[in-house]
Amino acid sequence: MLKHLYIQNYALIEELQVNFDNGLNIITGETGAGKSIIIDALSLILGERADTEAVRKDSEKSIVEGSFEISKNKNLKSLLEEQNIDFSDGLLLRREVLIKGQSRCFANDTPVSLNVMKNIGDLLVDLHGQHDHQSLLRTETHIDLIDDYIGINDIVCKFNEVYKQVLSLNAQIDEIKSKETQLKEKCELYEFQIKEIDVVDPKSGEEDRLEYELKILENSEKLTEATSHLYDILYEGNNSISERLDFVRTQLEKLMQIDQTFGQMFEELNSADAVIDELIKSIRDYSARIEFNPKRLEEIRNRLGAITLLKKKYGGSLDSVLRYREKIGGEVALAQNFEVEINKVRKQIDDKRKIASDLAHKLSAERRKAAMKVNKSIVQVLTELGINNSKFETRIENKTTHNSESGIVCLGKDFYETTPKGIDFIEFYISTNIGENVKPLAKVASGGEISRIMLALKTILAKSERLPLLIFDEIDIGISGRIAQAVGLSLKNLSKFHQIIAITHLPQIASIADTHFVVEKIEDRKRSYTKMRKLTVEERICEVAKLMSGAEITDAGLKSARELIGLK
Repeated sequence: MLKHLYIQNYALIEELQVNFDNGLNIITGETGAGKSIIIDALSLILGERADTEAVRKDSEKSIVEGSFEISKNKNLKSLLEEQNIDFSDGLLLRREVLIKGQSRCFANDTPVSLNVMKNIGDLLVDLHGQHDHQSLLRTETHIDLIDDYIGINDIVCKFNEVYKQVLSLNAQIDEIKSKETQLKEKCELYEFQIKEIDVVDPKSGEEDRLEYELKILENSEKLTEATSHLYDILYEGNNSISERLDFVRTQLEKLMQIDQTFGQMFEELNSADAVIDELIKSIRDYSARIEFNPKRLEEIRNRLGAITLLKKKYGGSLDSVLRYREKIGGEVALAQNFEVEINKVRKQIDDKRKIASDLAHKLSAERRKAAMKVNKSIVQVLTELGINNSKFETRIENKTTHNSESGIVCLGKDFYETTPKGIDFIEFYISTNIGENVKPLAKVASGGEISRIMLALKTILAKSERLPLLIFDEIDIGISGRIAQAVGLSLKNLSKFHQIIAITHLPQIASIADTHFVVEKIEDRKRSYTKMRKLTVEERICEVAKLMSGAEITDAGLKSARELIGLK
C-alpha cells in the first residue's frame, strides 16, 4: 500500500505531502483544482515518461517520492533481489525530473533505470482512467488474473520449474550436436596430445617428490661428508662430546658425595646425555642410508625434463596438464559416443515432458472451468455498474506445433506451443453494445468504461493481493444515481482486499470513503498552487453536501449529506 506521497515543484504543486490509509481513499475537488495532476505526479514513480514542461516555473527540478508498504509482495521481493536492491517492509521510490531534460530514478536510495522503476510500479499499482498504467490492457496479464482467482500459482511454479529443466536439457542436446562436427575435426590432434601425455603418465604431486629426491641425490657427497664429521664430533673422534659428557658425569658423581644439591644437575645431565645419544643414532642411521646412485639420478632428471616439456605445452603447471588431459579425454570419449550421450539426455527429456504434460493438462482444465464462472460473474457486475447488454468471454487458446524435437508438452499425439505458464494463451474479449460481437478488451473498451470493467474484474478476482493498490481516476464519468451507488459499493467491497485511491465528483461515491481528501487550487502572490488535505468528519459533510448541491450549501444539503454518509 501507498503510505506517504511527497510532491515538489510539479505543475501547480509547489510542495505537497499526504499520508494515505488502508481501505477506500476518496479524492474530491473542483474541476481544474489539480486532482489529476497528483495522479500524474504519482505515475512518475511508477515508471511513466516524464515531461519537463511539468516542472514548476522558476524551479530547477520536480521531485516525487512515494513510501510503500511491501512486506507481503513476494513478486516485488524477487525483482528487488535481482536488482541488488535492499528488501524490507518499506520501499521508497523517488523520481527527479530536471528542467534540462534529465530524469533520475531511485528505489530505496539505489539508482535504477526507468525500465526497472516501471517493472517495480507494475507490481505495486494498477492505475485506471485516463492513463496507460492499466494491467487489463496488457494481454499477457490476463492469464495471471485467472490463475490468481483459482489459486493455482503453486502448480504454475511447478510447471515453470519443469519447463526450465526441459529447456536446459534441449540446450544440452544442441550443445552436444554443435560440438560433434568441431570435435571430429579436433579428435586427431586430441588423440596425439593424449598419447603424448600418457607416455609420460604424470601423477599429481609427483614433481615435488622428484625434485626433493633429486636434491638429495645431487648432494649425496656433501651429506656423507657433513654427517661423518658430525658423528666424529659427537661420538667417534678424540675429545668428542660423548667423552666430555662422561667426564662431566664422573665429576658430578664426586660432588654429589659432598653436596646432594648436585643431584638435580646430575639428573639434567642424564637427560642431555639421552638427547645426544638419540642425535648420534639418527646421524649414524641417516649416513648409512646415503648412497650415490648415478642411474637413479639420471632417471629423475629425464623424468623431470619430460614433465617440464608437458608443462610448457599444456598450461605451465603439472595440475594444468592433468586438467587438460581430463578435458580432452572427455571430449574424445564424447566424439566417439555422441548418440549414446544424446539418447541419455533424450531419456531425461521424455521423463520431464511427461511431468510437464500432466501439469499443463491440469492447469488448462482448471482455467477453463474457472473461465465459465468468471464470464458469468463479470457480466452480472457490469450490469450492476451500468454497462447493460454486455458480453464477456475469457478465451483460452492452445496452439499445436510441428517442432516435436524441442516440444515440451505433448497431449495425445500433438505437441503444443508452451510458455512458462503452460499451454494456455488467455485473452479477455468483451462487447458493451447490444448486437456487437465480442472483440479483444484492449481494442474495445472506451476510456469511460475501462475503469468500470476493471472494477468488475477486480470485484470478481479480488482474492489476489498481487497488486495491492488500485487507483481510479474519475471512474464516475458518465454515470449517476443508482449506477453511481453501485460503483461506490463495488469500490467499498474491493477496498477490503486492496488499498483504493479514487477521484470522484459524485456524492454517492464520496460518502462511503474510509478517508476523504480534498484538492484545492489557491492563488497567492500572483501564483496558483495546488494543495491537498485530509478532511475531518464535519468537513466531509460539507464536501459531500457541496457535491450534491453546488457551491451554495444549505441546511437541507448538510442533512442529506449526513444521511448519505450514514451519520445521525
